[in-house]
This record gives sequence, structure tokens and C-alpha cells, in this order.
Amino acid sequence: MKVIDELTNSKKPYFSFEILPPLKGKSIESLYSILDPLMEFKPPFINVTYHSLEYTYKERANGYLEKVSIRKRPGTVGICASIMFHYKVDAVAHLICGGFTKNETEDALIDLHYLGIKNILVLRGDPPKNEREYTPEPNGHTHAIDLMKQIVNINNGIYVEEDLKEGIKTDFCIGSAGYPEKHFESPNLSADLKFLKEKVDAGASYIVTQMFFDNKKYFDFVDNCRKKDINVPIIPGIKPITSKKQVLKIPSTFHVDIPDGLYNEIEKCKNDKEAERVGIEWSINQGRELLKAGAPCLHFFTMSNSKPIVEIAKALF
Repeated sequence: MKVIDELTNSKKPYFSFEILPPLKGKSIESLYSILDPLMEFKPPFINVTYHSLEYTYKERANGYLEKVSIRKRPGTVGICASIMFHYKVDAVAHLICGGFTKNETEDALIDLHYLGIKNILVLRGDPPKNEREYTPEPNGHTHAIDLMKQIVNINNGIYVEEDLKEGIKTDFCIGSAGYPEKHFESPNLSADLKFLKEKVDAGASYIVTQMFFDNKKYFDFVDNCRKKDINVPIIPGIKPITSKKQVLKIPSTFHVDIPDGLYNEIEKCKNDKEAERVGIEWSINQGRELLKAGAPCLHFFTMSNSKPIVEIAKALF
């Protein structure tokens, strides 16, 4: 079923989550061990992230360095299919612009269609590690909205190969990312909302937010979206703190603020176990307030660690 249909038809809020593909060389069983404890909460869909290329330099016999591209977490399309087959649950494939030409993106969309995967979360993607700026592939997409338009086109039977006539029409449900504290590259929140409105007008059926730790950020974001006539469901994204170092790492990596109350409590912790307990309780309180306010779904970023998510879900659902 499409995510938008789940959100529209449900009489109660949903629990959903996002998982990372296993590192290259790991088996699918390592992923199932993360998913198994979460399935008791009957998520209607599970998101599977897609990871950009990374670059490293290898020294050759002649002494020169060669720039080599690698993808440490491949397999998003295959994992989506495995989840749907193994658990009988819909999967949401993340698709990114970075590292793909339009033709390669089209091939991925055809694979998804053949496998019956109807849900896609569209993202531009981050620059590769050690790269300061995002650079699109030749004949690739510069912005997420460009990728979104390609998906809308193939939904209408319009393919990259212009001479292709009477191509089959796909039926993808498209989600977009939203940033309660704005995307770090946007000049301001108003501009960020303008770009988001363009994505919704282009075909996004729902929005999943970046993680946030202050619910007021989410409530203000939803209010601002409605004022801009962005009326699709907006799913809050939640990430529990699980270690002391995350209060410094998360803001620099994801460009979000840690509220004073959470930061002060984590600072008091003597070890990561105590910090994880604080993070779990903070997320539970976040979830209770969000559900009371009518959030259509709580979406958790697992980061391949299901233990705290299970505890939070038991308290909320």
C-alpha cells in the first residue's frame, strides 16, 4: 500500500522507522536481527536509506595516488524487496541524486516497479565524504525536485529516452524531506519553505522531517507549512540520543540544535549507559506530546540500533 493511503485511511497514528543497509560484506541476517524486535509494533512501512559514493585515494605501484569511488552500504533496492518478502510490510526506498545519471535513476525506478515497491522518499543526498560541496553527475540531477519530476514523468509513462512511445505508467508514491530548523544550505527558513512547496506542487504526497529534539520546532514548522499552503501530512522524525558524544556530533552532522534541558541532562551522565537512558526518556516525552497534538505517525531513525527504539515504542504504542 502507498504511504499516503496508510496516512489518509488510518484512524490512529502509526509507528515507522528507518534502517541502514548492512555494510558491504555483511549478510541480510544482520539486518533481520535489527528488524525482528521492531515488528511487534506492526509498522505499516519501513524506510531503507541510500548512501552516496565515498572517495578514497589508493597508492599505485608507480607512486601515484588514484581516486577510487566506493559505496559502503549498497543494496537499498534489494533490501526493500527482502523486507517486503520476509515481513509482508511495505518498504520505502530512499533515492538520491548524487552518484547517478538520469538513465541510471530510470533503471532503478524500473527495478523498483518490477519488484512492486511503490514508495520512494526523494533526497538530493549529501556530498561525498571529504568533498565540501555537492556536485551532480554529468546528466544527473542537481536538486531533489529534479529527481521528483523524473519520477512523476515515469508515473505518466514519460521516459528519459524520448523516442520511447507508449511506455508503461508506474504508480510511485513520493515523499519529501522537510527541515524544521531549515536545510543548512538554504539562506533562511522562508526560502526553505518555498523550495518545499515546489516539491509538494511537483508531486510529493507527504513529508518526513529531519530529526529534531524540541517539539516546538516541529509545531512551528507545521504551522509555517500550512500558511504556505503545504497541506500534505508531515511526519515527525525522532532520533534518541544513545551516547554522550552524540550531543556534539549530531549538531555538526545533521545541523540541528540540542535543547538546553537535554544537553544539561546528558552532561550530568557519567557514561553512555546513563546518556542512553536520558535519550530514551526524552524521546518518549517527545512522542507523547507529538501524538497528543495529532501527529499522523512517529518516524524513528534507528541508525542500526533497535534496542532504544523498542523501549520507546513500548511506552508509546
